[in-house]
Amino acid sequence: MTRTLFLFFALFILSLTVNAQDMYRVTADKLRVRETKDSKSRVIGNIAHNEKVAVLDASDAKFYKVKLKNGEGWVSKDFLEKIASATKPNTPAVTTTAPNAPTQSAQASEDLYRVTADDLRVREKADTKSKIVGYLPKNENVAVIDSSNTTFFKIKVTNGEGWVSKEFLVRISPVKPPVQKTTIAASVPQSNKDYSGIIFIAVVAVILFAILYFSLKYASGNKFIIGFSVIVILVVGYFCYITFVAEKVVTGTFASGEDIQYKSFNFKSKDSVTVSDAYNDSIFTSKYVIDGDMIKLYDQQNTIMLLIRDEQTLIGEGFTRGTFTKK
Repeated sequence: MTRTLFLFFALFILSLTVNAQDMYRVTADKLRVRETKDSKSRVIGNIAHNEKVAVLDASDAKFYKVKLKNGEGWVSKDFLEKIASATKPNTPAVTTTAPNAPTQSAQASEDLYRVTADDLRVREKADTKSKIVGYLPKNENVAVIDSSNTTFFKIKVTNGEGWVSKEFLVRISPVKPPVQKTTIAASVPQSNKDYSGIIFIAVVAVILFAILYFSLKYASGNKFIIGFSVIVILVVGYFCYITFVAEKVVTGTFASGEDIQYKSFNFKSKDSVTVSDAYNDSIFTSKYVIDGDMIKLYDQQNTIMLLIRDEQTLIGEGFTRGTFTKK
């Protein structure tokens, strides 16, 4: 009878002890459980995020002894959050993600680094004597938001920021910002200024006026000779003007039935043309200039050149080779 009472009393005391254990919630995605309270000791298991564990020993400054289903082990106290029997304020923790998985903050940052030390200390300031606010496990990926200090890097984690020694970080790669789409506008070709036609017409004009002068002087009032000379001078002057001085004008739509990239050119105004591109199945508008007998225009990559054969026909040059007839 005495033994039975003693056993009952012992079980009652044990149940009180178990109930008195503090319960904690895991804040890390996967918390390592080590064999001893040493950051270099063997990992004997992992505890999932939000799982509840009983703390058996909370006397150590860095590690808590916890109860597992198949035994006991030690975990970093910075990844535990007390949920029952709270007796003192909880130690601030740096919430991290699983190793080799970049966090959202890391993805939005400029540079991404990997932790090379086991349980890297995260401090409140860039000072070795500053308060430790948490730890980072080995192989964790973190975002560095300030690398101007010669000794410490400022990092971004899920629930805040902190400073770590740069010696225990190795750069993985810069995170490139999203590429901004830009609209490439076609450039306006430049025409070469050629004054030879003006010089030629000036010389012709001097010759024609000299002919007119001598005709009036030596025709002895013969109206037929004078009239004929005036008509010849006007005709020659007109053809010289339209050939060497007047700017050429192209209007209308010119198309080709050949198997080529540019199928048609629609000249809407004196400097704008709409081009049908069969290879890219698109239509684009470009500026153009007429340089002598040559039309020059650009798409976004190439220079298109068309020779003006006559008012009804354009000849493609280079990779635009083909014959385009006015519709």
